[in-house]
Amino acid sequence: MEDRWMWDDSLRLGPPYRSIGFIVCLILGAWSAQALEMSVGKIPSLEAVNGSTVMLPCTYASCIGIENLYFNWQFNQSGTMKKVCESTIPSEEVEPDVTIFEDRVTFIGKNHHNNVSILLWNITFEDAGFYTCFGVNPKEKGRNHSAKFHLMVVEELRVVDNTLTIIIASAVGGAIGLLIGFMLLKNLTLFVLSKLEEKNKECLVSSSGIDNTENGLSGSKADSKPTPKKK
Repeated sequence: MEDRWMWDDSLRLGPPYRSIGFIVCLILGAWSAQALEMSVGKIPSLEAVNGSTVMLPCTYASCIGIENLYFNWQFNQSGTMKKVCESTIPSEEVEPDVTIFEDRVTFIGKNHHNNVSILLWNITFEDAGFYTCFGVNPKEKGRNHSAKFHLMVVEELRVVDNTLTIIIASAVGGAIGLLIGFMLLKNLTLFVLSKLEEKNKECLVSSSGIDNTENGLSGSKADSKPTPKKK
């Protein structure tokens, strides 16, 4: 009975244990948010001319830092992953000693910028395809991540037709010009009308003074002569 009572009592302590489990889940979620991330930038593709030199960008990020971070570049050649280069970065202060497996590849990444990018020289049509930047961080219990970059090789770059853009820009510019011209014409018209109104007021005042003089009203020139005396 005593054992059963103790078991029942542990059941009554279930809610606190469930709260602890919830906290553990939150901690694990925060830990996963700190996982290693490899990135090839916001535009993971490039169209380049045959024979040119291109950069394949890749950077890594980890909220808790790195320790013996392993990374490599791989190229998907007709369904087979072909390793381009690889290295291990001991820490963020040490630049890696990179092993290159292709003659036309140069590592240009600088570790203090978290950069593991490479240059591909004198590209050919056979170099077109998907390149994968892969990384593993032992400090995060071996968490790994990868990012793909698509390289397209063409004979010549396509000329972008800007005709529609020019037409739209011209239409917008013309509309703005008409609006400005309309506003200037409106202001000029209002100015002329105001001047004409002032002139009309002056004419009305002048004509009113002349009428008063001719009618011999008080204060006019007709009243200025003295009345002759009778003998």
